[in-house]
Amino acid sequence: MIDIKKFLDLNALQKIQDQFSESTGLAAIAVDAEGNYITKPSNFSDFCMKYNRGSEEGLRRCRKCDEEGKGTYFCHAGLMDFSTDIIINGEKVGAILGGQVLPNEPEEEKFRSTAREIGVSEDAYVEALKKVPVRSEQMIRASAQMLGNIVNQLVNLEYIKTITQKRNDVLDLQISNIQRALSEVTEKTRDLQKVASMESILSINASIEAARAGEAGVGFAVVAREFGEISKNSGAVYQRIQELVKEIENSVRNLTEID
Repeated sequence: MIDIKKFLDLNALQKIQDQFSESTGLAAIAVDAEGNYITKPSNFSDFCMKYNRGSEEGLRRCRKCDEEGKGTYFCHAGLMDFSTDIIINGEKVGAILGGQVLPNEPEEEKFRSTAREIGVSEDAYVEALKKVPVRSEQMIRASAQMLGNIVNQLVNLEYIKTITQKRNDVLDLQISNIQRALSEVTEKTRDLQKVASMESILSINASIEAARAGEAGVGFAVVAREFGEISKNSGAVYQRIQELVKEIENSVRNLTEID
């Protein structure tokens, strides 16, 4: 599961959320994939938080709306709320929630009835209702969609930046390991070339001694020739290894020079 808190700049998200609420009058808050708040509430109203969620029956109704509400919808109290998922690669990593606004001027008696149902003071309920912003339904839906788009773009951009940096860190580490291994291969190849040179010298010496021994050294001469061929072939192999090492070094160098 992608943990949004591990890569997202929550201060930047909070700033966007606060500016949104200030400019539209809509409340807003962000949660992670498990429903935990990751920002502070913006423009939350006493009508919702103190009176609806502050009573046992009101809280039950609000939670039911939270669970069932999708997109932009009407809550049990007649306000409009919204819920927009935050998606990365098809996975829900959080959501942006909010609303708490009226789509038109309220009918006082209807809200007094709701106050009686949830067990709060009618007068206090209606007084808090008067402070709830009134926005057109079209404006509410458009604003909610706009905030959802902005937050999703921000989250996905931050996620891509984080993944890219991690990949670059891994690439740098692997390049370093390759360079270290190439250095060791080069060193060992030099040692092998020295051995090949010694083999060649030993082969020449063996041929000279075989010639001195005449017929008695014929078998020894055959072995010396074979020894010389092995030495010659080994030298060619070591030379090819060096060429390959240089090719790999060039490739690694090209990788490190990519912006």
